[in-house]
Amino acid sequence: MSVIQQTVSAPTENNATPKAMLWTGRVLSGLSALLFLSSGINVFTKSPMVMEGMTHLGYPASATPIIGIAALVSAILYAVPRTAVLGAILLTGYLGGAVASHLRVGDPPVGAVIFGVLVWGGLYLRDKRVRELLPLRNRVQ
Repeated sequence: MSVIQQTVSAPTENNATPKAMLWTGRVLSGLSALLFLSSGINVFTKSPMVMEGMTHLGYPASATPIIGIAALVSAILYAVPRTAVLGAILLTGYLGGAVASHLRVGDPPVGAVIFGVLVWGGLYLRDKRVRELLPLRNRVQ
């Protein structure tokens, strides 16, 4: 089997991941996905809290559908194991925009940074391929 076939056919959550690590990753990922799904839904329902936040950050009401779609699509892609890495990359971009928006108005971007860590932490714990790509320590062989 070629390397490309192995990469394409490799499951996101595989048997080599210890159960505790896998479930911790699933919980972190699930919470992250729920957060962004609810954020996207709140944008479309034009919740007063969301609209106040958008105004505070300097975004016009006309920008809210685009921001809501970005949150929803990214969260859905992140929640599906086969597209989770793409979803994490898109959520990273989304959160980068949140960090920039908060810094521009003088607010601390702590929440956006924490959620970025949760997104990648959850994926790291549940996906062996991500751990192999981004090892936290050198393995001695």
